[in-house]
Amino acid sequence: MEISASIQALLAGEQVAGSRLNSKLLDELLAEGLLLVVSRGSRKSYRARDMKALKRFLIDKDESFRIVEANASDSRATMAAETGNSKLVMVRSCPGFPVNSYERVECFLGGDPFPVNPQEGCFLFVSDWKKFTIPEDVVVIGVENMENFRMIRRQRRFFEEYLHTHGLSDKVLFVSRYPQSTDLRRWLCTISNHYLHFGDFDLAGISIFLFEFRQYLGKERSSYLIPADIESRLKSGSRKRYDEQCNRFKDIKSDILELQQLIDLIHHERKAYDQEGYICCDP
Repeated sequence: MEISASIQALLAGEQVAGSRLNSKLLDELLAEGLLLVVSRGSRKSYRARDMKALKRFLIDKDESFRIVEANASDSRATMAAETGNSKLVMVRSCPGFPVNSYERVECFLGGDPFPVNPQEGCFLFVSDWKKFTIPEDVVVIGVENMENFRMIRRQRRFFEEYLHTHGLSDKVLFVSRYPQSTDLRRWLCTISNHYLHFGDFDLAGISIFLFEFRQYLGKERSSYLIPADIESRLKSGSRKRYDEQCNRFKDIKSDILELQQLIDLIHHERKAYDQEGYICCDP
């Protein structure tokens, strides 16, 4: 696979005109929050928020992108001499995903007990995720923002009230898909537990849920966490981020009534609200 000049430019930290990028890939990268939008009149250009995160995402999306792991100054002859393979293929050094909890969850790794109960200030990382299993009555909560993920104890009351109101189990395991990869989604597809997605309340965040999780897990097994006070929260949200996302995601729809109502509300308020706003809900 030949890496396009536009992708190479993004990985080098350069600004790239939207017209130079594949529209489908551009939508994915925007939904993942990997690009910054630079507007000049009606023209838009893009720059990587985090070049390492962008590289990880591309590699996990398509094995062919692993060629970007090679140093651009290395010739094929040098790579062949050092590795025996002129088409250098590197194994991802850190597969898996982090897990967290605010009370002990009796999990298993390779059939052996693996209780998840990290003390405050840390979380665990499951590398051999194909051998990771959890009790059937545990709700898996996917947290998009790493700050929310790290500080789940400060949001415990928020989660407990939501789960109780919606008739979901109070036994929960928190997961994150960072570093960005498909490992978490692939693991979720192997279990029967309900998946609750906690992301930003904006069009890009909803797109991530619909196209990265819900279309693989189905309507019955997955849902989007929509707080009861989101309408009042959106009023103090970001107009700028809504405007940045609107052109790309204005036509997004959902057959889930509550989620479509959230989409309609976002359009009505013309605002976006970050999930970090819920971190301080507990004293």
